[in-house]
Amino acid sequence: MTDRWTRAEERYRQNAERRYRRDDLEWSEADDYEDDTTVIPRYEDELYENEPYPGEEFADNPPLEPEPPRRAAPQRPERGRAERGRRTERPGRSGARGGSRSQRPKRSRMASRKAAERKRRRRNLFVIAGVFAVLFVGALGFAGWKFMGKLSGPADFSGPQGPLAIIQIKPGDTATQIADTMADKDVVASSGAFYEAAVRNTNMNSIQPGYYAIPSHSKGAEAVTALFSKDARVGNVVISEGRQLHDSSDVNTGARKDGIYRKIAEASCVGTGSAAKCVTYEQLDQAGSTGDPMALGVPTWALERVKTVPDRSRQLEGLIAGGTLDFDPTAGAQDILKQLVTASARSYEASGLAQSGAANGLSAYDTLIAASLVEREALPQDMSKVARVIVNRLAVQQPLQFDSTVNYALDKTEVATTDSDRAHKTPWNTYAMPGLPATPISAPSLEAMRAMENPAPGPWLYFVTVDKQGTTLFTENYNEHLRNIEKARQSGILDSGR
Repeated sequence: MTDRWTRAEERYRQNAERRYRRDDLEWSEADDYEDDTTVIPRYEDELYENEPYPGEEFADNPPLEPEPPRRAAPQRPERGRAERGRRTERPGRSGARGGSRSQRPKRSRMASRKAAERKRRRRNLFVIAGVFAVLFVGALGFAGWKFMGKLSGPADFSGPQGPLAIIQIKPGDTATQIADTMADKDVVASSGAFYEAAVRNTNMNSIQPGYYAIPSHSKGAEAVTALFSKDARVGNVVISEGRQLHDSSDVNTGARKDGIYRKIAEASCVGTGSAAKCVTYEQLDQAGSTGDPMALGVPTWALERVKTVPDRSRQLEGLIAGGTLDFDPTAGAQDILKQLVTASARSYEASGLAQSGAANGLSAYDTLIAASLVEREALPQDMSKVARVIVNRLAVQQPLQFDSTVNYALDKTEVATTDSDRAHKTPWNTYAMPGLPATPISAPSLEAMRAMENPAPGPWLYFVTVDKQGTTLFTENYNEHLRNIEKARQSGILDSGR
């Protein structure tokens, strides 16, 4: 058996020498050759994955430390050539190593792309995380600021108050709108400061539209308190019905009866004492006498007649209505008059002045003149009857003969008039001329306007007040009228002080 294996091995060696002839020089050291075909190499993919492609550097993959020299495998007993040959030609061994070497560059490029992709993902994550962190911190800061604002309350002044500021409260203004106005005028530091104090004050429900003088740089609570002080309301004028533009005096007492211009001047004052700022009576009289009617706010239905008034100082008579009116006290004299005339015209028109001609046969301006006569001649309960007397006399061209028209042109006035007063011709004396006066003779009330716009039906041509309580008797018969005049004399109401 041993001989058979020996012969087989010899034949294999001979065949191998014929197939792979080697130079004698190459095999001169054949005795030193060690057959390591029995050691199967171990392939480690990590080595190739971590090995950089030539010319590339990876920050994420530091270079591998050189592998320590591998220990030589212990020599094994030499085997026969045939057996070594079989192990050398083991299928796939050489091919596997060769294949791994050829794929090494491809696997390195894939690894580099993966490493770069991981780096980009990490960088993007860092950026996104940073953005979210900034937004989160900002949101926390804003929420904290709002929370601290609620704790500390709205901005409010803490120092001394400043000069007076004029604020306007318009009809229908809410507490919020008033607070905004206060802040805009620098009365309070913020609208919230005023609003918080205002909602705790029940008087806010009764606040009236108009102009108010409030110290600037006030605390919210102080501004609310100042709003309801007795001196806060400014630019508010109360014009009694029947009042005339200019001052007059009473014949019996000599007392001055303030005219509309005087009342406006007093209402225009802002401040007290020597620090008060006012528009004067003289400034208003000058503006009302020389100003262009259109610039003074005269409505179109009165414009042409006003332009022809014989006494320019009286051109606005009757165009400022009786009642309560508001104006901006910081404006000039002409602008103040324009505000008042414009507001009065609106109130007249609202009463039906434009349509009054159908009931009384008069123009709008003549209706205003006639209403001023009604105001001076009658008490409210008799106004519609006096209006009818005016219409009836005008219809038959009978002089009106109203004592009020005689007094209008006099410096000193009284209920009764003298024969000489009645005989003195003026553009207003209805004893000396037929028809209506040149202008209204006073500020009519809305009651007088409505009475003149719709007179009571009746045939009356005469009337007279017979006592100091205001009892007035009406008649269409002249003789009866003379008897009523005698009753008036007996009561003393017609006694003159002149």
